[in-house]
Amino acid sequence: MTTADGKVTCDLTISVDGFAAGLNQTEERPFGDDGGDGWGDKLHAWYSEGPEAHPAEFARMLTAKAFIMGRNMFGPVRGEWDRPWPGWWGDDPPYHGPVFVLTHHPRDPQPMAGGTTFHFVTDGIDAAFERAREAAGDGGISIHGGATTVNQYLAAGLIDELRIHIAPFTLGAGTRLFDGVPPLNLEQVEVRAAGSVTHLTYRVLR
Repeated sequence: MTTADGKVTCDLTISVDGFAAGLNQTEERPFGDDGGDGWGDKLHAWYSEGPEAHPAEFARMLTAKAFIMGRNMFGPVRGEWDRPWPGWWGDDPPYHGPVFVLTHHPRDPQPMAGGTTFHFVTDGIDAAFERAREAAGDGGISIHGGATTVNQYLAAGLIDELRIHIAPFTLGAGTRLFDGVPPLNLEQVEVRAAGSVTHLTYRVLR
């Protein structure tokens, strides 16, 4: 399915009980009831510590040549596109490449500064994957979230490497990694503990 240099990876931060976001997600609180201010300050505290504290994780997180994400990760807009929402990341998103957004509602591609272009895919995860593979060539693809999108690609057997970042608290409810995913065989590749997170890398065995 992939070459050695063209792995399909996923990076996802979750609580100890497996949730990537809490309940009641809104534009003001994109991670919902996460125990903080709603911008993931508890889930993603490690990310705010920067590459000095987490060099390996930062070095590889955005090295893919193409990215796939769900609509909820792109933005809070639901239903038809009734306003020109450009994504959460401002005018210069960190991807610097093609990003394929899963949605049920057509929209023209959204070019951004720095080489990022958001493409909106309405015909499912396989179509998004085919477009991402064509765009990435022999490079990697990142299934970039959220958990619902990751779960679909795990269930389809399309992820090679799963990188989970576990924050040391529980949420109790929300959107959970592995919901609806058949049992997986995983090979542990790497474990690294830090004060605000434990980084785990697994190879997904076929």
